[in-house]
Parts: sequence; structure tokens; C-alpha cells
Amino acid sequence: MEHLLRATARAEAHHFWFRGFRYFLEPLVRQATSGVSRPSILDCGCGTGANVEWLSQYGPTCGFDLSTSGLQLGKAAGRTRLARASVAAAPFSSNRFDLVTSFDVLYSLDKPVETAAVAEMYRVVRPGGYVIVNVAAMAALRGDHSVLSREQRRYSREDLRTLLSHAGFDIVRLTYTNATLFLPMAASRAWQRWRGLHAEHQADQEISVPAAPINTLLTGLLKVESLWLPFIDNPFGSSLLCMARKPAQPT
Repeated sequence: MEHLLRATARAEAHHFWFRGFRYFLEPLVRQATSGVSRPSILDCGCGTGANVEWLSQYGPTCGFDLSTSGLQLGKAAGRTRLARASVAAAPFSSNRFDLVTSFDVLYSLDKPVETAAVAEMYRVVRPGGYVIVNVAAMAALRGDHSVLSREQRRYSREDLRTLLSHAGFDIVRLTYTNATLFLPMAASRAWQRWRGLHAEHQADQEISVPAAPINTLLTGLLKVESLWLPFIDNPFGSSLLCMARKPAQPT
């Protein structure tokens, strides 16, 4: 996992994937925090804390992760609202946060830990509050990046819906993302599986920033996708993005 975190720290400010992800994420965060004065936000499995920093524009945000190296990278970058803890045992009181997020964490967890992590997200978000979850999607897209991220599963729409619904959440929005890159990605991942997946220490090129013209082009494609995504759910893509709500308690 340290290879992934160090590669992520080098790439997350400029890489097309991270830029596209935030294009997709922004309208959901705005919706989840609308009408709330200084919404409190928690990022579960925050890695280097870059998303904690990004989410802080919407309200006070903190994050936690089990990886010491990820937290050290985050703190070296000046991020202070980070703690060390397991997603299966969030160190926060119940019903505390207006928005709880989990970005590309659940797919790397053993099934019992995955279930516990979602239960903890349900516990710490306030009644009527929201969670936003992003996971790897479509088993056909397994490739070198799967090794780098220690991926245990890729989700279908129904997989993620069932996981969150069983925890008690009401699904508000569930869509695939990165559909504009699907065909070249599918071809690339199929070739990787055919020649044999790289070992973890060889796979970090999967998250390196491409040459500037390519990075700009791919960023542009994801920006275009982000324009229709608030209105139309993608039928396929390399990730699944879900916003769900904890039911409000009866008055």
C-alpha cells in the first residue's frame, strides 16, 4: 500500500483521474451540504489527506487512515486534521457529521471489515446526513492498478446498492464514472491481464502523470463527462460514485 500512497502523493494534484474525480464529486458535495451552516465533514480512509484539504472549502473537515506512511505524507504537506485509526472503528461519537466520505477504500478491505466500515459510516453521520462513496467498478477492468491498490473486488451497481442499503442508507444517486475513458481503459486492462499483471513495486506507473498533452486531453474528456453526469447516470465506467442518506429520525 505504501507504493500506492507515494505514487498518489506525487500525482494527485495534476493527474487527469484526480481532476476528473473532483469534477464528478463537486455537485454531490454541494448538494449534501446545501442549507447547512458550516457542515462538519469526515473522510474515512483519507490516505495522504488531499481530499480532506479539498473538502475543507465546504466546511470543517477531518480525516483518518490506518497507514502511517500516508499520514506522514499528508502532514509533510501541511495537513493537520488527520488521525490514525481503522475504518472499522472510527474514533468519533455517533451522529456527529453532516457528510461522511469514503473514496477508493472499501474495495481493498476483507468482507467483514468492509461491512464494519459501512456500519461505522452510518453510526457517525447524523440522521438526515449524507455519505458519498467511490469504489472501483466492473470486474472486466481489473489490471495493474488492481495490484497497486490491493484491490479485492470491483463492484457492480447492485453490489454497492446492496452494501449501503443493508447498512440502513437510502440511495440518493448511484452512477458509473469515467465512461469517456472506458474503451481505451478496457483495451489496456485486457492487455495487462493477457501478459500477466505486474508486481506491486512495478505497477506504480499506473498512477504516474502522463505527458502534458495527453493529460490535458484526458482531463478535458472527464470535464465534458462531468457536464452531463448531474443529469444522466452512466451505464458503465471504471468507478462507481454513490451518494446516500441516513434516514432522519422521527420527530
